[in-house]
Amino acid sequence: MIRPVIGKFISSPVFMKRISVAFAALMLLAAVLAVAASVGETAIPVGTVIDTIANHLWDAGHPVDAIDAGIVWNYRLSRAIVAASCGAALAVSGAVLQALLRNSLADPYLLGISAGASTGAVSIVILGLGAGMLSLSLGAFIGAVAAFAFVTLLALQAGRGTGAIILAGIAGSQMFNALTSFIVTKSASAEQARGIMFWLLGNLSGVRWPDVWLALPVAIVGLVVCLWHARALDAFTFGRESAASLGVPVRRVYAVLIAAAAMMTAVMVSIVGSIGFVGLVIPHAARFFVGTRHGLVLPLSALIGALFLVCADVISRVIVPGQVLPIGVITALVGAPAFALILCHGRILR
Repeated sequence: MIRPVIGKFISSPVFMKRISVAFAALMLLAAVLAVAASVGETAIPVGTVIDTIANHLWDAGHPVDAIDAGIVWNYRLSRAIVAASCGAALAVSGAVLQALLRNSLADPYLLGISAGASTGAVSIVILGLGAGMLSLSLGAFIGAVAAFAFVTLLALQAGRGTGAIILAGIAGSQMFNALTSFIVTKSASAEQARGIMFWLLGNLSGVRWPDVWLALPVAIVGLVVCLWHARALDAFTFGRESAASLGVPVRRVYAVLIAAAAMMTAVMVSIVGSIGFVGLVIPHAARFFVGTRHGLVLPLSALIGALFLVCADVISRVIVPGQVLPIGVITALVGAPAFALILCHGRILR
């Protein structure tokens, strides 16, 4: 009984179309990653990038210069994959927060989650909190949850208006950013302070393969969890009461999705620092193309976010010869005008 139903579903045109679109999206992302791994101070042909990947994954035996192979595999490819994972995770987090809070300005950066994650990570590195038992990512997660709890309580005290959560988020961001600066100024050495302040603006320079094995699974798991609750997110668009009337277990879904958004944000911040505008702008761009159904918005947000941050990372490496800019500078320079354009054309959901 079940097998014929499954077989009919798999062979349906809708399912095949979705598989085709997903495959095309993955091929596009793979192509962009290959191009990103070929661009830099030393230009490397895309063919060499592909041969290097084939040699490492399948022992293909293609003749590749050892220096080029080292640059591609040990530096550029891992960096591009982490950038894609970070962009996808932040974009999905922004889409989820905007739906749950019914506010089109909600994103991990504006709501203080990124600032709290930065404070948690810096507390682990500089102050040594946890006596070595807490990892950097776990410290960032605790900081992210603490920041969101603070912002939520402040918003509840201020009122339930649509702008209360954003104003509370701004206050929370400023407080946790100030706390981070205080910790760095008081307890860090001059060398640590320089490195951390550069990292806080978004820095992929130190990313290597161990970071890939953390960032990529977190981004994938977070996207799957959010996609699993896509219909609940559609219901949340009309308010928590409407979602409850449609049979959505509001408290459980709310807690799971907030935890997923905080987890993705915290892990990415612990690896690359705080990056703004990705979670704010990308979900609106996705809705411009596919509407408001989260079953479509979430995967498209992940794809656009991944492509955007990979391209931003390439620009950060080549825009100033001999110098790498913080990737957060590039995302702000691109994201702020893009958001202004969306705002002026009335694309922000009300």
